[in-house]
Amino acid sequence: MRNFFLVILTSIFICTNIFAAGEATKPLKVDWSFNGFFGKFDRAQLQRGYQVYKEVCASCHSMRYLSYRNLSEVGGPEFSIAEVKAIASSFQIKDGPNEDGEMFERNGLPKDRFVSPYPNEKAARAANGGAYPPDMSVLVKARAGGANYIYSVLMGYDEKPPSNMKIEEGVYYNKYMAGNKIRMSQPLVDGSVTYSDGTKPTVSQMSKDVTAFLTWTAEPHLEKRKRIGFKTILYLLIFSILVFLSMKKIWSRIETKM
Repeated sequence: MRNFFLVILTSIFICTNIFAAGEATKPLKVDWSFNGFFGKFDRAQLQRGYQVYKEVCASCHSMRYLSYRNLSEVGGPEFSIAEVKAIASSFQIKDGPNEDGEMFERNGLPKDRFVSPYPNEKAARAANGGAYPPDMSVLVKARAGGANYIYSVLMGYDEKPPSNMKIEEGVYYNKYMAGNKIRMSQPLVDGSVTYSDGTKPTVSQMSKDVTAFLTWTAEPHLEKRKRIGFKTILYLLIFSILVFLSMKKIWSRIETKM
């Protein structure tokens, strides 16, 4: 009985804290181009999304599972080989050792993985007040709600939290975040980037673009998987029809003999 009451009291305590912290609003729903059975990524949007990541997000968030060459692969942003080489060469990569046994820096190559903003986790936490900026490679898959959740969090900042909520220093109110509190300041404001294609860089537009890009990094073979799925279903459908017709023909012969 003692253990039972302890469980009850603990549950009440946890629920009370969650209620006090605030309940997250349901994520916004976006009609993404990659949704649905025949959905595809918008190439221009992925390229804009990479620009937002590079100019805004990359200063804190790593992308350790992605190589620069992936940016030219079919199904992704599909930058040209020349563009990918230019993107990679704009970064300095620590390499070595050389013949003298020393490490050295060189320009990046398409084969290199995305450069991390910090050398290790401790350095990342030290630069962000103890908070660890999560790697963005598979962030969309790692969060319940996926693309809609990421987009909603980017859109959910509000300078005026509810009057009954205390916001600590270095913490920000976000109505779509669990607990309504987030340690990352609002990363996007109108005009944060300048799009080369003339698209107006509003917070909503940039949030959609970078979310689409993060969806691709988490599912780089999404379009290929959908094509294979469609072909598989079509094959099974044709195969089932052929089997049905074959069985019908066989049974018609048996019925005729009978």
